[in-house]
Amino acid sequence: MDPAEIIQENFVSRLKAGDLSGYASALTLEEAGLTGPQLVQLFHSQILSRRLDQISRTLQKRGESFYTIASAGHEGNAAIAEAFRLEDMAFLHYRDAAFQIHRAKRLPGQTPTWDLLLGFAASAEDPIAGGRHKVIGSRALNIPPQTSTIASHLPKAMGAAFGVGLARRLALVDTPLADDSVVLCSFGDASANHSTAQGAINAALWAAHQKLPMPIVFVCEDNGIGISVRTPRGWIEAGFANRPGLRYFKCNGMDVLDTYRAATEAQAYARAQQAPVFLHMACARLYGHAGSDVEAAYISKAQIERTQTKDPLLHTAAILIDAGIMTADEVLRLHDEVARTVTRVAERAITRPKLETTEDVMRSLTPAPRAVPLANEPAPEERARLFGSDAAQMKKPQHMARLLNWALTDLMLEHRNIVLAGEDIGAKGGVYGVTQKLRQRFGPNRAIDTLLDEQSILGLAIGLAHNGMLAIPEIQFLAYIHNAEDQLRGEAATLSFFSNRQYANPMVVRIPGLGYQKGFGGHFHNDNSLAVFRDIPGVVMACPSNGRDAVGLLRECVRLALEEQRVVVFIEPIALYMTRDLHTEKDGLWTFPYDSPGTAQPTPLGTVHCHGEGEDLAIVSYGNGFYLSRQAEKILKDEHGLDIRVIDMRWLAPLPGDAILEAVSPCKQALIVDECRITGSQSEALMALFAERAPEIRTERLAAEDCFIPLGRAATLPLPSRDGIVAKAVGMTGAKDQ
Repeated sequence: MDPAEIIQENFVSRLKAGDLSGYASALTLEEAGLTGPQLVQLFHSQILSRRLDQISRTLQKRGESFYTIASAGHEGNAAIAEAFRLEDMAFLHYRDAAFQIHRAKRLPGQTPTWDLLLGFAASAEDPIAGGRHKVIGSRALNIPPQTSTIASHLPKAMGAAFGVGLARRLALVDTPLADDSVVLCSFGDASANHSTAQGAINAALWAAHQKLPMPIVFVCEDNGIGISVRTPRGWIEAGFANRPGLRYFKCNGMDVLDTYRAATEAQAYARAQQAPVFLHMACARLYGHAGSDVEAAYISKAQIERTQTKDPLLHTAAILIDAGIMTADEVLRLHDEVARTVTRVAERAITRPKLETTEDVMRSLTPAPRAVPLANEPAPEERARLFGSDAAQMKKPQHMARLLNWALTDLMLEHRNIVLAGEDIGAKGGVYGVTQKLRQRFGPNRAIDTLLDEQSILGLAIGLAHNGMLAIPEIQFLAYIHNAEDQLRGEAATLSFFSNRQYANPMVVRIPGLGYQKGFGGHFHNDNSLAVFRDIPGVVMACPSNGRDAVGLLRECVRLALEEQRVVVFIEPIALYMTRDLHTEKDGLWTFPYDSPGTAQPTPLGTVHCHGEGEDLAIVSYGNGFYLSRQAEKILKDEHGLDIRVIDMRWLAPLPGDAILEAVSPCKQALIVDECRITGSQSEALMALFAERAPEIRTERLAAEDCFIPLGRAATLPLPSRDGIVAKAVGMTGAKDQ
């Protein structure tokens, strides 16, 4: 028999036989703090969750439902929903359907049965994901959607909790989360081992240790197994019960009274103390892991049978009957009524429209634009005070690092909800000084020195967005992003997609990187690969080659995040931070005066910069490559008589294809100069662009070798060089020395 049928039969037969021994609670309703009507409603939510699990299996066999993960055995989380406020944001485990069902009872007009069944059927009318995935989530219920929550949602939950106190300290008004909100985050026992879980909990404790508010309840739903691997007995308690600064509560998730008691105490402690809590809920996995998973392949029959007796519905039924609130017959009637309702509604849900076109699927990749308050116009005296002695230098040409610093200052002045965060960005001012003085100018709450954990840094940024702030996190070096790339790929970039544009987590991620640095080598500090960002749908990536463009691009990136709710990656070429000269020492051609707000506009997304109007050859590049190509251009003109144009892409994702082709169109030949590696670089996409849309233009490329960058004088050997560009251009054009 199907496990669902076995458990169903066991439930019915025990009630009919009056055999509920061993299922009573040690608590009374009064001791737990619940009333009889509340308990009846909890039981209804549990039954509804179970019947939805059962119907999803039936529909899946008919081809009308798709990938499903059952909540059976975890229905005790309905009691957790009862204990928390509707306003408390909940980042939920994929087995928490009962939580969403029960929370829906707090808000008139909600239809959780219909909503969840539309999700099971992948209907375009599914109110949260629009048919893109079967997820638990609801905008109205303050539940951002999660997909496969292997702990990747814990860092952003931590960030949202941090944002509650931060909004108070910044005196921000009308933020989504109330001043006394608690953030709830649930996950499985296997997920507790993941680095994202360990890092997020550690980050929460790190903040709380410094007396910073961190009102979060981590709920570990411990069913003792992760797919097929058993969690060692006592492992979760051993790992979390005695963590300094982490208040630990434990409950029997089969018993709604015990669960409600513990959840009530947990949320009250987190709310009052503004401190992190760990709620350890014992439960059972009754149906196997997911979909067609067959437990008998890896669990003995005796073990399966023992687990099947651990049914939370039998526990709640026993409590109701013992308390004289319902009879066994009334319990069975309620169970049958819910089953009939679910079956009837399911037959309607599977007929509802599905996503029919590629455009339908992709529509939610980019968030819905929103109206944002007008930027603040700081008084001239306030701006002068903040800039101090720097104000006198603004009309003088400056290098990129200083111009970025001033741009960040003005942006933070204009938008009070901008918060910078990262390793060493505050007191030190960043490894390269880009954020120097920002902490003095705006205080430690807006220039936050974080702990050393990239997952927590990006999770903080995502979470702050959930409370109305725009984070500009810094990842200290490009290669460090690989410690946390899923926070961009699997969390930030997917939120709009899986919420049908109802949620977004805008941010501008600053990342110093790329090659050509003096004195640095190795794959960690001198990395030249951007491939990790290029295939993330919806993400914008910008890379300036000079200080003036850096200011314009950064302002547009912030506009994209504020107004269009976009996730933006801003790559800052480290080797160009302090570069002043282009052709000869002290020529100062790579320094620029600062364009203050109002004197210059942001550099629009999708636009390129074209230097020169020559038609002998077009060079397409970005970052350090554009700088080197400008050096090569002078040699090609002076020594070889070539009249060329050099195009700075600026925007690397989405690729500004139309603008590039228009800029190159007067030329019959194009050379792509890419400082990233041959494999996985922008040059691959550019070669495809020309081959598909401008095959009449002869195109070649010069890219870095597929090699890590070494140390010392050898550091530039695998990279494109000025002389290499000259040689390639001469070879393509057949030019001779003059």
